[in-house]
Amino acid sequence: MILSPIKSDSWPLPQTPYEEEALAFCRAWLSGQDEFTLYTSGSTGTPKPIQLTRAQMQASARLTGQTLGLQSGDTALVCLNIHYVAGVMMLVRGLELGLPLTIIEPTANPLSDFNATDNHFAFTALVPLQLQTILEKNDADQLTILNGMKAILVGGAATSPTLERALQIITAPVYATYGMTESVSHIALRRLNGPAASDLFTALAGVDLGTDERGCLHITSAATNFERIQTNDVVELVDPMHFRLLGRADRVINSGGVKVQPEQVEQLIHNVLGSLHSENYNGRLFVAGLADERLGQRVVMVYERGARGTEHGSRKDVDSSLDGVTWATIQATVREKLGPYAVPKEIIFVDQFLETPTGKVDQKATIAQIH
Repeated sequence: MILSPIKSDSWPLPQTPYEEEALAFCRAWLSGQDEFTLYTSGSTGTPKPIQLTRAQMQASARLTGQTLGLQSGDTALVCLNIHYVAGVMMLVRGLELGLPLTIIEPTANPLSDFNATDNHFAFTALVPLQLQTILEKNDADQLTILNGMKAILVGGAATSPTLERALQIITAPVYATYGMTESVSHIALRRLNGPAASDLFTALAGVDLGTDERGCLHITSAATNFERIQTNDVVELVDPMHFRLLGRADRVINSGGVKVQPEQVEQLIHNVLGSLHSENYNGRLFVAGLADERLGQRVVMVYERGARGTEHGSRKDVDSSLDGVTWATIQATVREKLGPYAVPKEIIFVDQFLETPTGKVDQKATIAQIH
């Protein structure tokens, strides 16, 4: 479905319930509706309703347009779930910035029905799985579409080191996003490719950052209605505009009295698997703490055996090697970089991870299913 933000009287009739919902939101926005109820993704708890004002959403949309150099007439592909803030804000950006919108229902490969001859987009936002699927397809037309964009946003979940290596073939700017429903989508970006790639997030103009006594980030901006939003994200605040994301305070594992940030362990594991199995590895995993009588919590690695990436018959090679040399290398690397208490004591294999409605791994539910 293609919508012109200028000629709303020429909008097509919806063909599916999803298109009907997208049109209903767009009409509500153009009618001047002042408040909207959105829901958090539920990745760190029960989804909860958040009331956002029109002014907050306008401030966020305009700031994104300013940061990325988007101009009226630039075309945008909307392929994120419009039931959540990331998808809704793509609609708002189109309506506020004058971006013609191509709206499709979320799918693993949102470019599968497009070709470079007939389709050109200046801007899109993807989740990591979508970008990974596009790159695995290795289709010249799809890569041409990506390379023709002014900006590609990737959010909703962390990008793995393997994906970050793979996306270096994209010449258009690719940015990881940092944000949440309460901050009305992203408030900081991190360049993932090219000479400007960085491990630091840069706050958008007008966003004030700080940390609490736990080292967790707080945010104040026009998009938050100038109210301070306190997060549970542990960061290294390098300066008032830049931070390095370390992990979530509510994921910290206390093993033998030593606090372990699982995200740091996960990154090391991804690095090992990517370096040893660069052509074969595209799997998903997470690190968690399970109850232990001696340590309080023991560090474990939970690994998905699922069907992802098996089209080349490659995942079995990685899965089997986790019982041997690869596993020993993982443990040795973690011990060297983060110390003995951070070393995973075992691997738990899961056929398929449970997910939230936005496609994030639901770690708590997956662990509950194990036990």
